[in-house]
Amino acid sequence: MQFIRPDINIDFLGKRKIAASISGLLILLTFALLIIRGGPNYGVDFTGGVLIQVKFDRPTTPDQIREALKDVDLGDSIIQEFGEKGSNEYLIRVRKVNVELAGLDEKVKESLAAKFGEGVEIRRVEMVGPKVGKDLRQKALFAIFYAILFIAVYISGRFELKWLMSIVMALSLSVVVYFASSFGLSVTWLIVIALVVTLGLCWALKLRYALGAIFALIHDVTITLGAFAVTDREISLAIIAAFLTIVGYSLNDTIVVFDRIRENLRRFRRRPLQEVMNRSINETLSRTLLTSLTTLIVVVSLFLLGGGVIHDFAFAMMVGVVVGTYSSIFVASPILLLWEKGGREGSKK
Repeated sequence: MQFIRPDINIDFLGKRKIAASISGLLILLTFALLIIRGGPNYGVDFTGGVLIQVKFDRPTTPDQIREALKDVDLGDSIIQEFGEKGSNEYLIRVRKVNVELAGLDEKVKESLAAKFGEGVEIRRVEMVGPKVGKDLRQKALFAIFYAILFIAVYISGRFELKWLMSIVMALSLSVVVYFASSFGLSVTWLIVIALVVTLGLCWALKLRYALGAIFALIHDVTITLGAFAVTDREISLAIIAAFLTIVGYSLNDTIVVFDRIRENLRRFRRRPLQEVMNRSINETLSRTLLTSLTTLIVVVSLFLLGGGVIHDFAFAMMVGVVVGTYSSIFVASPILLLWEKGGREGSKK
């Protein structure tokens, strides 16, 4: 099925500087927001504490709820509206880790009922210890990093038949991470160092397709994280699952484009590189947009109709699908062009 004519010829790579400016601005805004707010807004899964979901039978406000919770020493809790607007449902996040969980739901219900009446329903109470939260945060960060690393290994073998080089890169990176960890660095800094080393090794070992794919994946995860920072949404285990899904989705799009580029580079050896790459992107455009639109319809439906529990996951997927489609065309492909254009005569800027 095609809804875009086969002979379409959009100069995507001719607009790469504009795209780079937009991407750079969004990434800088993400970093600025994270610095201002002291890092991502981690949920109870990663920070430890207690999560209470409560529903009222009439409208109320976070300030009123906070006032009522002072009787049980929870007046400094973080309170956010949950679910659809007007559902009168709230999440109460308690950062304290020394709270006694036994009977906490009854104490909270009694305290709220004393102020709001009997129309108060405690829907769930969850507690995560600080050590468990820290371990989960570390494992989540490493999960995203190792996903990107193994993708680099796969791309290098799949498109360039450099399995040995990619294995050398993975082993070298393991040594660097082990050496850096001996200095007692935090997991966040270890991941940053590892990503920089990964990109450097891709450049040094001439793994050009892997370099483009990794840049695109880092771009997608960073901008999705920025969307969460702008909307003040929490990063939970479900959101880490969404990030990993976004990595897989974006990679799928990038592989389709790269596969056609590689095929056309063999067919049109005498043509300018930029022309061949633009032709490849245009040839896969119909497939890319069909896949993205059908996926977007599903995640938008989940976002609007799926309820509060899946709301943030669907939001992450919405942003990820849009950004992943964009990066396959305007991030991964231009990186490949920058690498190759100096080595081919007749390439155009």
